[in-house]
Amino acid sequence: MSMIFGVPLAVLWGQLLIGIINGAFYALLSLGLAVIFGLLKIINFAHGAMYMLGAMCTVLLFDYLGINYWVALFLAPVLVGLVGVVIEYFLLRRIAGQDHIYSLLLTFGVALMLQGVLTNFFGVSGLRYSMPDTFQGGMNLGFMFLPYYRAWVIVVALLVCFGTWFMIEKTKLGSYLRAGTEDAQLMQGFGINVPLLVSLTYGFGVMLAAFAGVLAAPIYSVTPVMGSHILIVVFAVVVIGGMGSIGGAIITGVLMGVVEGLTKTFYPPASSAVIFLVMVVVLLIRPTGLFGKEA
Repeated sequence: MSMIFGVPLAVLWGQLLIGIINGAFYALLSLGLAVIFGLLKIINFAHGAMYMLGAMCTVLLFDYLGINYWVALFLAPVLVGLVGVVIEYFLLRRIAGQDHIYSLLLTFGVALMLQGVLTNFFGVSGLRYSMPDTFQGGMNLGFMFLPYYRAWVIVVALLVCFGTWFMIEKTKLGSYLRAGTEDAQLMQGFGINVPLLVSLTYGFGVMLAAFAGVLAAPIYSVTPVMGSHILIVVFAVVVIGGMGSIGGAIITGVLMGVVEGLTKTFYPPASSAVIFLVMVVVLLIRPTGLFGKEA
């Protein structure tokens, strides 16, 4: 059996696959955070709860309405995005222009309320969502076995990440979003409804988290606390990439997933801390993050 540093090659490839999958989720979630902070300057601590809502919504749509995975893949993020729009309109808009700590505390409180309410109804033991029939099985690549659903998660997550980056950085709509948050009065003078633009931007960032939740539902146990487990890691990824950097969130998310996966292979005790160690080193060398810009 082929070995690398005493680790069987099959095990190495398996952990690398897990790392890429986790990296795809980190990229999607980090991207949503980067969109919200980069364009709206809101530190969204409810982001993990929105990820959880996407997964919970997928399970509940199937259990109570019989809605399949493919419909839920589009419907669940839209429903959670609407929840985000309501949160922005009724809560976050009231503290617009205040210090970042207010949005952090407010969204943290919202996350705790959502988590508490759903825990009261569904408990913490977890709900299961069956793998879609389309993705049963996998393919033998010779050096490893690749499940179809894992391959689907990697491909669609990266496509959504690239599409979001392209829309924000390369299109007229993206220029409106950036301009609307940088000089709201000027954009309103051109007839742009800036408050609506802000609500839709926040809703879109939330939709990215919910989309990641839908993708996660067939892989992980769906519980009301699943968002809190991943939120701190995702914030660390965003800090490493640079707060508000769209491209940095995507690249760093994937890279940190791979680093975490490889660490589990060669030194498992450090796997839960390696991302935070990278964050500390990056901040010491470059306080704005790898792709961040000076204010």
